[in-house]
Amino acid sequence: MDSTENSQDFVVPPVEGVAGGGTAYGWSDGGLYGSNPLKGSIDPTEVPTADIVHVWCMPSTANVGPQELPRHLEPINLLAARNERESVQVAMRPKVSWSGSDVAGVVQVQCSDLCSTSGDRLVVGQSVMLRRVVPILGVPDALVPLDLPVSQLSLLPGETTAVWVSIDVPSTQAPGQYEGEVIITALKTDAESPSQCMGKAEKHQLYMELRSCLDIVEPIDGKPLEEVVERVKSAGTSLRRVLLSPSFSEFLSNNGPVDIMDEDAISNLSVHVKLHLTVWDFILPATPSLPAVFGISDTVIEDRFGVEHGTQEWYEALDQHFKWLLQYRISPYFCRWGDRMRVLAYTCPWPADHPKSDEYLSDPRLAAYAVPYSRAVFGSDAAKDYLQKEVEILRTKTHWKKAYFYLWDEPLNLEHFDSIRNMASEIHAYAPDARVLTTYYCGPSDAPLAPTAFEAFVKVPNFLRPHTQIYCTSEWVLGNREDLAKDIIAELQPEGSEEWWTYVCMGPSDPQPNWHLGMRGSQHRAVFWRVWKEGGTGFLYWGANCYEKASVPSAEIRFRRGLPPGDGVLFYPGEVFSSSHEPVASVRLERILSGLQDIEYLKLYASRYGRDEGAALLEKTGVYLGPERYTVEHMPIDVMRGEIFNACRS
Repeated sequence: MDSTENSQDFVVPPVEGVAGGGTAYGWSDGGLYGSNPLKGSIDPTEVPTADIVHVWCMPSTANVGPQELPRHLEPINLLAARNERESVQVAMRPKVSWSGSDVAGVVQVQCSDLCSTSGDRLVVGQSVMLRRVVPILGVPDALVPLDLPVSQLSLLPGETTAVWVSIDVPSTQAPGQYEGEVIITALKTDAESPSQCMGKAEKHQLYMELRSCLDIVEPIDGKPLEEVVERVKSAGTSLRRVLLSPSFSEFLSNNGPVDIMDEDAISNLSVHVKLHLTVWDFILPATPSLPAVFGISDTVIEDRFGVEHGTQEWYEALDQHFKWLLQYRISPYFCRWGDRMRVLAYTCPWPADHPKSDEYLSDPRLAAYAVPYSRAVFGSDAAKDYLQKEVEILRTKTHWKKAYFYLWDEPLNLEHFDSIRNMASEIHAYAPDARVLTTYYCGPSDAPLAPTAFEAFVKVPNFLRPHTQIYCTSEWVLGNREDLAKDIIAELQPEGSEEWWTYVCMGPSDPQPNWHLGMRGSQHRAVFWRVWKEGGTGFLYWGANCYEKASVPSAEIRFRRGLPPGDGVLFYPGEVFSSSHEPVASVRLERILSGLQDIEYLKLYASRYGRDEGAALLEKTGVYLGPERYTVEHMPIDVMRGEIFNACRS
């Protein structure tokens, strides 16, 4: 086996305002201290890895930054339903340096399949994946995939590195007890090892990286200076990634290339992190019980990936993003903003009479879909004729019950509200049963509906009826008063198919639940605990890929000015971290998935014991009592899930 083939060296991605360090957000400083007795030259083939590397485990709600302090290593115990993803983190921090270079040393990370006593397996690379946690603005956030089943990581002196381990349990998986392990082995840099011959696959990878650099810098003639600078920076980042790749590993260390250790050495000297998983017979429904609709900016895709609207490449780029996000129990919609916050929202870029339309909209993982008020791809049909044709086709489909129209984002005055009324009237003329969704946080400023701002906000349904069916309000308005949710719900007419959804955006801010960078992990997950406890029946998030404009995929990541860091960005372009074109998830996106899975657990419990008992369980276990009173530790989450497992298993 090529000793350098699976090495993983990472450059911190180019991020505007990136800061060094990082902190262990939400976790105590109870670590392990003491001097290490090892001195002088260290040969990791003769010394147990545990003597030179701290290895320990952390839950998925922990923000494991570079300054996270070590803990004692304990076995991992997880509980998962079928069709559920559970994650945990394995953290590493060097006790000493053994490489003789700028890095403390290189470790090999290997993961086994998870096997049950009856012979069933969860296979690495299919059901089990490993990703390195990479800081963004100094905060652990990006999850960059590692090679499987074996990878190599460079550890830096005095810094903690985390690997995110995710297990996807198929809906057909046999329930039972599964066991596996993650094996950490410190590797030796061998000065006498000859250079390995580069294999064809490695040559092709290197070729693609260099070709990418050329593609970035070649078309700069006549370009604005700002874009030229952006392209040169991006090419520099790609070249640095090439130089730090396994192909040149022998030049990165003063002691020569790194060798992968043989199996005997691994078993004797490695750290074995034991992983126990209980799979129970509950199957999370393929269609999420709570529709969570998340926006994807098509203009960001067009600008960054250089695809022209309506071309084959454009359809392929949107298709990739749509299918990738479905794994997170999210119902994506593409969007672009017009004047005065008018929104063109559409889930399927193809028209209703195209075969791809049924493929998209019939997907059981899709809980709700946005129908465009006008063409997503510009054509010759008049807008009104197009809308009528689309609605007539979609109404004949069984998936029509999932359809909604999202026309305007946060109307502020009578003109805005009247625009919604006019568009909704046109839609309802063709489809009286169509659902129109309106996001808002206030009533019309120039026509007060009540003496106080909150009372006016509560009266919006009376003002918009019958032109809106889904009243989607900002959680920011409620503040820490979850009891106010009852006032909103009381204004709705469920017999008229009216629903209450919620959203978060810039607000609410700390300490209330949201998805900003640097918030606690449980704070991210608590967004959906809040939704469930307050009684919302759906959720909207304005944007998952809304970073600042860039003209090359690998360009520096910039959060939008004026927004809290991370707001509107839940995943990153894969090209920023490697030659991969697959999006890179954030830890916040993984916690969103966990929160949506928690809702399925609570719904199961409530179906057996009643909704009041479900809310009582959230409070009794200390998971969530209110917008500013929820757990900062992970243990209560495991306790709640365990209670549901014990109460509901067959």
